[in-house]
Amino acid sequence: MNTLIGVGLLMLAVGAAADVLPGAAPRRGPAAAVPYLACAAGSACLAVTGALALRDAGRPPQPGLGDWLGFGASHLTVDRLSGLFWLLTFAVAVAACLTAAGWAPGRVRGRGTGACAALVLAAVAVVESADNAFLFLLAWEALTLGFYFLAGAGRHRGTAAGDALSTLVFGKVSGASLLLGLLLAASGTGSFALPSLSRLEPGVLHGAVWTLLVIAFAVKVGLVPLQVWMPRGYASAPAGLRAIMAGVAVNAGFYGLWRTLGLLGRPPAWLAVALLLVAALTALLGIAHAAAQGRLERVIAYSSIENAGLICTGYAVALIGALQHSPRLTAVGLIAATLQATAHAVAKTLLFAGAASLESAAGTGDLEELRGSARRLPWAGTGVAIGAVTLAGLPPTAGFVSEWFLLESLLQQFRLPHLPYALALAAAGALIALTAGFAGVTFVRIVGMVVLGPLDKERPRRESRRTDLGACGRAGMLMLAVGGLAVAALTPLQVRVVSAGLADLVPVATSSGALKSPWIVQPVFGEFSVLSPSWLWVVMPLMLAAVAAVLLLGGSRGGALRVRRTPAWRSAGGGVQGGDQYTPFGYANPTRRILAAVLLTRTRTRTLPSSSTAGATGGAEPAEGTTAGATAGPTVTSGVLGYSSDVVEVVEAYLYRPLRRPLRSLVSAAKRLQSGRLDAYLAYMLIALVAVLALVAGLA
Repeated sequence: MNTLIGVGLLMLAVGAAADVLPGAAPRRGPAAAVPYLACAAGSACLAVTGALALRDAGRPPQPGLGDWLGFGASHLTVDRLSGLFWLLTFAVAVAACLTAAGWAPGRVRGRGTGACAALVLAAVAVVESADNAFLFLLAWEALTLGFYFLAGAGRHRGTAAGDALSTLVFGKVSGASLLLGLLLAASGTGSFALPSLSRLEPGVLHGAVWTLLVIAFAVKVGLVPLQVWMPRGYASAPAGLRAIMAGVAVNAGFYGLWRTLGLLGRPPAWLAVALLLVAALTALLGIAHAAAQGRLERVIAYSSIENAGLICTGYAVALIGALQHSPRLTAVGLIAATLQATAHAVAKTLLFAGAASLESAAGTGDLEELRGSARRLPWAGTGVAIGAVTLAGLPPTAGFVSEWFLLESLLQQFRLPHLPYALALAAAGALIALTAGFAGVTFVRIVGMVVLGPLDKERPRRESRRTDLGACGRAGMLMLAVGGLAVAALTPLQVRVVSAGLADLVPVATSSGALKSPWIVQPVFGEFSVLSPSWLWVVMPLMLAAVAAVLLLGGSRGGALRVRRTPAWRSAGGGVQGGDQYTPFGYANPTRRILAAVLLTRTRTRTLPSSSTAGATGGAEPAEGTTAGATAGPTVTSGVLGYSSDVVEVVEAYLYRPLRRPLRSLVSAAKRLQSGRLDAYLAYMLIALVAVLALVAGLA
């Protein structure tokens, strides 16, 4: 298996070289797909390695890197937990790279994007297998750089530079928190080996390390209030590579959380409760903003925040189980979170890959312009539909199974003897249930209008000039669609794989309690509730066939299938002009009103000249602090009133924007330290050294 790891990393290096070496690949044409095909081959090798590590847990592959880093021996150790995440991450990465290969020809502007994708994949591989703190940190910083380069690759967009800078700043915050946490851990254990973290005794140092590591990983996965970079960074990246960022690389953050629990054991009680409530609030805030967006890529990006909240909610349930010495509660929380991470990886890759094709073909990501466009691109449209239905949590998809497990884990609050934990689980359960409801509304809008909506016959048929993903892209979409549906149908098998991967955190005998029988699952606790996703795949088609038969039999007598045509009702009297269907803006408007307390919805009417048009953006730019793409309004063909509505990005408007002025003042003050005098710089270094020594001595 060491050889297989080497081949996989070598193929990623080949993919990077094929993109950046002079004359290696032209900027346009079929050869533009070569870097992504090489990345797909390397990802396949790493995914197979992960599967083999799960099967042969007694002898994990461990290619050594020696002591060249200067912080002790380091290895890429693919144990059971690493194998689980390698299998999840790189199986999806194969399909994501294939869809990128289908998207790239004719659309890639210049070199470098393929090399950035290879850098991100290689960094994720090292993060999910490093056993040395410095190697882990080095790979984490490489991942931050990869995200920065991808977010800045869309430099033809006016906001790309700012979005890339935001991505970099939050990435550096994550790296700084990780660095400080690992240094504190090394000061307490005397070693940079990650397994040595298990030697930390409960206390102030243990709690500080736990907190810093959770903050570091929370930035990467997008928990409130550290999520504001994610919609900007994802939307600014090249359309075909967003799937690699959102569906693949984000799993490195979840791996970090899982590994932290395995190494440090029980967290501080306040941290577990705070993480549970913050994660549930993140889920609700993410889906609230996703429901109000006017651009497809931003809907999907905000949905990533929602899914991060769902996954971390399950993880927080596991933390509370560890605090309460309840292995079964820990098991159900981790299983729910891992199943949700799997559903998110597959569905988010499907959505971003399909959206890339739709956006490239239509020339825009505006939902008003994309209505019905998926009819001309059936492969991309099918991928978007399956991904949307999965994230909506509808049966019989993997999203339904994972959300069922998550809600069942939160319903175990009555088993907890301590009231604060029980109340926290109850509050989180209410927030997650509300999130699930609005997720259905959000993705019904995508499916109903982008995929199933009627074609605008007056719109130029720009979609017909593009191939629908190409051969490689279609292969990747087919892998994701079939794989995602198969994972749902074979949930008991998936639970067995997940249980094997979590064996270092929860005993297999405990986590296998999620299987009531070979085809029926339960939330680990017996006699509570059961579900058979496999039987759903049998029963639901039979029920559909039965309904169709009844309709056909009724239709033969002139009843059920007879079509009646009546004039469209416009909710007003005669003389009202306009479209006969909901627009994406109109469909989302009730959500904006219902969630006004969360979104701080602001509406405005204004006087317009007669026969003027307020287009899909309401003829106005969002105010400072509002969510881009949320302002919208109807077309006005007569009369004098226009209507617009926008929502506020609460965290950005009320947390980060007020900090800009004092931060600029601090930067101005820091610039004065740049005196150009060598003796001043030596004095700064001496002060810093004394401060570090004092901190280490105090903690020791």
